[in-house]
Amino acid sequence: MTPVDAVLVDDHPVVRAGLRALLGASGAVRVVGEASSGEEALEVVARTGPQVVLMDLRLGAGMDGVATTSALRRRADPPYVLVLTTYDTDADILRAVESGAAGYLLKDTPPDQLVQAVVQAAAGETVLAPVVQQRLVDRLKNPTVELSARELEVLAKVADGLSNREVARALFISEATVKSHLVHVFGKLGVDSRTAAVAAAREAGLLP
Repeated sequence: MTPVDAVLVDDHPVVRAGLRALLGASGAVRVVGEASSGEEALEVVARTGPQVVLMDLRLGAGMDGVATTSALRRRADPPYVLVLTTYDTDADILRAVESGAAGYLLKDTPPDQLVQAVVQAAAGETVLAPVVQQRLVDRLKNPTVELSARELEVLAKVADGLSNREVARALFISEATVKSHLVHVFGKLGVDSRTAAVAAAREAGLLP
C-alpha cells in the first residue's frame, strides 16, 4: 500500500517530533512536511501537496487551526484536514466541522487508531473520536442556540478581552462587521451586552 502523504501542524516541536516518529514507524503514513503556525502551514502544503493535514486548533499568534483549515479547504486541490487537539468543547468541535475538517481526534487517541484515522481521512471518510461523536449526537437530541463559526470567532476574541477594533484587526474584517456579528449574537443569546454574551455562551457550552 502506498503511504499517505501528511503534513503536521502544531506549535509544539516535541508534539510534532512524536507524531512524525509514530506515523513514520507505521509504514502507512509518510510525513512530508511540518508547520508551527497557520501561515507556515499554507506555505508547506502548497509546496508538498499532502493528502492529509493533521491540524492542532491552538497555534499561538496568527491564524488558528479553524482559520487555517478553512483556507486549506478553499484550495483548488484541497487536502483533507484531520483535527488533532486536546480540546473537546462543543464550540471547538462545531467550528472545526464547519470549517471543513474531515475528522476530529483528541491527542490521547491510541497510536494505531491515529494511523488508521489518517488513512481513512485520505480515503475521504469522516473520522471522529467517540467523545466527539457523542457530543454531536447530544447536540442533535438537545438543540441549543446555534452561532455561526464567524460569530463564535468574534465572541471568542471578545472573551479574550479584545475591543471591537482589535477583534476586527485580528480577524481581518471591518469594525462594522464585528458590530454586526455581535448584534446577531446578542439576539440569539437574548442578551444586550458583550459581558452577558460571553457569560451566556460559556453557560451554553459554546465557549471554553
